[in-house]
Amino acid sequence: MIRDQALQYAEQYAAQEEAQHNKGDGRSSIHYPALFLFLGDKVTPAIGPVLERCQRKWDNVGGVMALHAGSHNGSGSTQEKEGVKGRIGSGNSSVHERVMHMTLPDTAGRDPRTVRRELYREFHEDSQYLAGMNRTLRQLSNSIADYGRLYSSFDVIHLSVITRVDDPQNVLMPEIVLLARAILSQSFKSVQIDLYALINEREQGDNFGYSSSVGLACLRELDGMQAADYALSAPLLVTEEGLSIPVTHGPSPLFDLVYLLSDKNERGLMSVHGMDDNYEIIAHISLLKNRVRPAADQASGHGGYNNMTFKSGIRGSTGRQGYASAGFSAVRRPNRQIALAVLYHALHYLSGRLRAGHTRSLKERQAMLGLGADTLRDRAAELLPEQSALAEMTGLMSHGRPSYSQLRMLSLREAEELLFGEGAQAYFRSNFAEVSARRAAGIDPAREWAGVLAAEEAGASPVTFYQLAEWTSEKTGEGGSVLQALRQHMGGLRSALLSGQEELERLYAESVERQPFQRVPLLDKRTVRNFIHYLFESVYGKKYELLLLESELALCLRYDAALEQLHADSKTKVAKMEALEEELQSVALASIGRSKETVDQNIMEYYRTVTDEVMKDIENRRGAGIFFSERFMGSLSGLLVNGGGQAVAERLIGLCRRELLTAGPFTLPFEEELLRRANVAAAYENRDIVSKEELFKQLYRSLEEEAAMNVRLFEYTQEHRHEEKYFFGDSSSEFLRYAFSADETTRIYRLGFVHEQRRSGVEKLNLMGGFHLEDLLYYRNGKVYYETYAGNGYQLHGLEEEQLPEMR
Repeated sequence: MIRDQALQYAEQYAAQEEAQHNKGDGRSSIHYPALFLFLGDKVTPAIGPVLERCQRKWDNVGGVMALHAGSHNGSGSTQEKEGVKGRIGSGNSSVHERVMHMTLPDTAGRDPRTVRRELYREFHEDSQYLAGMNRTLRQLSNSIADYGRLYSSFDVIHLSVITRVDDPQNVLMPEIVLLARAILSQSFKSVQIDLYALINEREQGDNFGYSSSVGLACLRELDGMQAADYALSAPLLVTEEGLSIPVTHGPSPLFDLVYLLSDKNERGLMSVHGMDDNYEIIAHISLLKNRVRPAADQASGHGGYNNMTFKSGIRGSTGRQGYASAGFSAVRRPNRQIALAVLYHALHYLSGRLRAGHTRSLKERQAMLGLGADTLRDRAAELLPEQSALAEMTGLMSHGRPSYSQLRMLSLREAEELLFGEGAQAYFRSNFAEVSARRAAGIDPAREWAGVLAAEEAGASPVTFYQLAEWTSEKTGEGGSVLQALRQHMGGLRSALLSGQEELERLYAESVERQPFQRVPLLDKRTVRNFIHYLFESVYGKKYELLLLESELALCLRYDAALEQLHADSKTKVAKMEALEEELQSVALASIGRSKETVDQNIMEYYRTVTDEVMKDIENRRGAGIFFSERFMGSLSGLLVNGGGQAVAERLIGLCRRELLTAGPFTLPFEEELLRRANVAAAYENRDIVSKEELFKQLYRSLEEEAAMNVRLFEYTQEHRHEEKYFFGDSSSEFLRYAFSADETTRIYRLGFVHEQRRSGVEKLNLMGGFHLEDLLYYRNGKVYYETYAGNGYQLHGLEEEQLPEMR
């Protein structure tokens, strides 16, 4: 639960930072309306991430619509929408509401040998699918028109089609795309259509042969769609009366550009982010091609993207249009990791303050808890009736009124028994011992201490449960243990009691004749009465002293038990705090991982220093105990008792959000933050200082290496390769100025910038094109499976063989 709390807080902080850095002019706007068409059930997981990334990057994303063409059951409308909502999150429900569904024939339960052909035939034979698609697309077109005010122009719409190549439902891609273009053309002068074909090589698993065959079937059909002489005519438009109207295309390629994106990059490595980088690529390419160009771009002199230039660049000398791919990388301020590191270090700082506290001597500790020797003695005296009440015992009736001559040869014990039997002892027990016991039983040290400790905890130099755990330990720590001191005092009481009881026994054994009381000759009764006064004064006076010692010992035993309980409670709180610290440290370290990249280095070390400095500054300005005031953390002891570590974490998260993460050191530009973080350990580890130029060189190299193309090619030489590279970030920042000048004289690719006024990081999008399907390693490897499955009766196409392009 604490881990979930921490991760949610980190995600919220990261989202908040992203929103702050991208407010107003900081986020880019798209020029024309945009529509995403997700084709097939297998592409469902891409819907949420693609739209979420657009939400993050585009200022006028509110009018962007999405359409999912898939089956009702597998990823049908309800299930798909719930899935999309879950992936985007409740905070982006407006995006979820703009995802519409278009029903295609279901793949569930079909024979894999014939599923693509069956889907194709069912679609063309059952008019309900075309009728439903017509209704949905017209409704979608009207919905887009409602958002016209968000765009600079309503002449063009950018339609991005996204599909998985191994999804059987993309056998219907030409019909779906042509119908969408036909209906959208009724509202827009031009419909620009791009295809993003996703190749998922990681998930093929045991079905790699069949999956590769379906993927190859899709690519073979795609090669035909992109041919210069591709033409298609079909009755796709359907009126409300069921009348069909033909839609014609060509001869020309179906798509403006086709991007092939795999989860395996050009070096043959599986992406650690899976398909996530491809979702980033789709959002960034969509923005690059459809972005409002602000005046700042012209002023900077940095080149922007030109679609015609790119298309021309990837067209070979034969005029054959090539395919494109892309790579993506980002260097961002690690907001999630920072938030978690600060959360841990803030707690560590507070626990350090609690551990240190204010140094108190043993006498001060005893005085605070009422455990000084004088205090205990006075408290014990309050338990007994006044000693003067012993005089009232002289009024006890004696048995038989013995004469002094009968008493003089007896011991004091025998004389007491002769005079009073057990009456004197019973009276003393009833009126002194039992009264003291009742009063002692009513004493509750924990209740007495509660107010004192609460007041001390709220003071400028609070007493903390860390200190109480040490003070009440059975081991003598620094400054002394009040528990040990109390037990030493109890040892002294027991010795005094033993000595006093021995003295009482000796006194009882002495004879009456030898006692120093006044004897009155010839007045026997007066002499006996004087003896009785002496007996109660000496013997019961001694008993009173012993009772006082016993009462003090009983009182100490109650305090001893209360101290043990206080120790146990304090140790429990300490254990909860230590467990919370370990949990937060674990979460923070796990979020950072073991990356050796500069962008991830020294997060814990640097933000320990930053957090400590910010918290010390707050204490210097507002007072030493400010963090334990109700406005900040309040009583950590009370939080631990009433809510445990979760309650402490909740208050700590609030403290970090309001007071720490808003401080100046957390608002540095990402270059400055990285530079300081890279050098935080230099002083005490005697390492070389990382210069700004060296840091920029590392970042530049890292961005380029991580933006490797997300497609694996076979013997693909440089002369066929057309590349363009674009940075997204503040073009006036030091790092992007460095990036523009790096390799300026030797670069053979086009370099451009998408200016965004933000300080949180920089992103890089590498575009590459000019290759053909036969250059794909996926195509070459899958061709063997495709031919084998086709040769064994698998009907992998809706079209007849003679209508398909030749295999290359």
